[in-house]
Amino acid sequence: MRLPAALTLALSLFVTPLAAQEDFVSPDILILGDSQIPFGSGPVFLDFFKNIKTNCAPTRAQQNALAHIDAMKVAVIGVRSTSLHSWTARAGRAKGAVCDVDPKWKVNAGTYGIINRTGNKYAQIGRGRPYQFCQRGQSPFEAMFAPDYYAPKLLLMSFLGNSSGRWADSRERALADVQDMMEQVPPGTPCIFMTTSPSFSKKVTDRRLKAQENIKWAFEISGASCSFVEGATARTIAANQGNRSHFRRAKSGKVKDIYHPNERAARKFFSAEMDNICAAVLTQLSPVVLASNDR
Repeated sequence: MRLPAALTLALSLFVTPLAAQEDFVSPDILILGDSQIPFGSGPVFLDFFKNIKTNCAPTRAQQNALAHIDAMKVAVIGVRSTSLHSWTARAGRAKGAVCDVDPKWKVNAGTYGIINRTGNKYAQIGRGRPYQFCQRGQSPFEAMFAPDYYAPKLLLMSFLGNSSGRWADSRERALADVQDMMEQVPPGTPCIFMTTSPSFSKKVTDRRLKAQENIKWAFEISGASCSFVEGATARTIAANQGNRSHFRRAKSGKVKDIYHPNERAARKFFSAEMDNICAAVLTQLSPVVLASNDR
């Protein structure tokens, strides 16, 4: 029996969301960051982890671990003006940075990897099965790590700029942010915290260096098991500071965005930081791979 067209349409609208839910597969490696990801570093993060076996120079004992890591499913999410406390907040402006619809562009994130099956890197958090992080009364982390949803074998967080004042001015706030993270990320989740790439401006970078110092201290004193990678180093600062080719420019050649290094800059950043990033990944994931091999 042929169904009426209106009923067929209604059924298709009902079935599609269920199918989309069934299709969701949690990434093995989840990278979370801010607007530096859609502006330049997103494709570089994805490329690094999808080709980690060739990007890192392991010892013979680590080669087997890298082969397993190289096959892991990767997702990269960068959400506009967010930082660590945005993902642990249950309400207010901090949570709004993750969940509010951008008033101008109607999208607030750039996404890459297994969670993005479209040709468009932009998405709005809260819309679509891979982005259901905005439940009432819950933080984005609490919604993300709900049962049968995200269960990464490695969580890499890349933040700094949007908390530079918050962390530079107060070690206590930095520590509180790390403690909130520890309470909401599932216990035993291997994790890396990496501060973001330096800006074009010396004044901005100097402020971020103080923030980086305080958030690094917070991770150390909190007892968090995350590996910490300093994104602002003498080498990465020298690469970005005052280098117009690493930032978006107007037709006149003047830098019009001092905060977001472009993809060229991101590739230079990863080249400079490769050894530190590889060491952090192996520190966090080698035990996971060994445990899976023993089963």
